[in-house]
Amino acid sequence: MLAIARSTTRLAVAATTLAALAVAAPQAYAAEDPAGTDVKMSVEASKETREFAAANPGEVAAAANACGSGYTLNKAIPLPVGTDPSQRLATVFTYNSRAGGCLIFDNNTGRAQSMTAKVCDGYPGTKCDTDSGTFSEYAGPVYTKYPVCATVTAKLSNFINYTSQYAFSCN
Repeated sequence: MLAIARSTTRLAVAATTLAALAVAAPQAYAAEDPAGTDVKMSVEASKETREFAAANPGEVAAAANACGSGYTLNKAIPLPVGTDPSQRLATVFTYNSRAGGCLIFDNNTGRAQSMTAKVCDGYPGTKCDTDSGTFSEYAGPVYTKYPVCATVTAKLSNFINYTSQYAFSCN
């Protein structure tokens, strides 16, 4: 009986010690460490893109996973442009790899919308890749072999009609 009481006391002390360590230990948050998402940042990623990735690591990782392995985040563009990122309706994500570029057009409205994600290679006479339909999460991935100065088009219902040659790097 005495042995059972000692074992119970030891377990209680061990549990209390572990609980105290858990409270005292510094907590790691993915939002503080975008690298914690396993998404690599392009050396060309802007300060705004890095800040967006730090504040939204789950979205950045999900979009990168949709592209496939080996991609680095190039840009995250909250839309409409100029909107407070917390009020955004959609986000354009561009990723680069040795194979080319990948575009994901993320739907941030919380409901299915008519969406189009399109990227056209940065060289005249080359092809475009398009994904259109009604999506609740995202349109894409769409790919370009030549991402430098590739033209990106992102449409979300009647809310957003975004076109840019600067969504990927354009040196």
